[in-house]
Amino acid sequence: MPQFSTKKLAIDKAYATIILAIGIATFLAVFSLVASKALYSQMRYQSKVSSQKEKALHTLKDNLAASDQLVTSYEAFSNETTNVLGGNPQGDADKDGDNPRIILDALPSKYDFPALTTSIEKLLKDHDYSITSITGNDDEVSQSAKGTSEEPKPVEMPFSVEVATGDQRVKELMQLFERSIRPMQIHQLALTSQGGQLKVTITAKTFFQPEKNLNVKSEVVK
Repeated sequence: MPQFSTKKLAIDKAYATIILAIGIATFLAVFSLVASKALYSQMRYQSKVSSQKEKALHTLKDNLAASDQLVTSYEAFSNETTNVLGGNPQGDADKDGDNPRIILDALPSKYDFPALTTSIEKLLKDHDYSITSITGNDDEVSQSAKGTSEEPKPVEMPFSVEVATGDQRVKELMQLFERSIRPMQIHQLALTSQGGQLKVTITAKTFFQPEKNLNVKSEVVK
């Protein structure tokens, strides 16, 4: 009886040892699989991060090179001895002024109807035209609410102007609008005789282009 008990205890002990060994082996296998999966996921994530960092670095270098080239081109454009209109960059006549100012005057980045009427008034008064009225819809509130855009497009600014002049100067008046720094499209021209003079009513539109939104954003790598 004692011998049988000793053998049984030895078997039970061996069986327990085997179970323990299998349990430990199973745990180690499962742990290894989980750890391997986590390590693989981490390696893939780090690879994506490194790839995106390298891509961002190349983009940054390209942007810096483009920025330097843009600065050089801008300075050359701004410092030309004769502007794009053939005038003196340092002068104050109709065709004078530096190129950047001329471009900004030609297509401003903000809606400013009072500035438009002021420029039209100056254009006409400088050439001795008698202005009866300058009218239009001041849509500044609505346009300001739209803000910037990633792909800005020119926005129309309609206006109407009435001028009293002699019949010999109507052609010259049209040429003034034609040669204006700001692009102007004339839709309607009405001529009315009034007290020995002509009342010229011009219905037209010019444009402004909102600022471009660079939309700098961050990206989360997953």
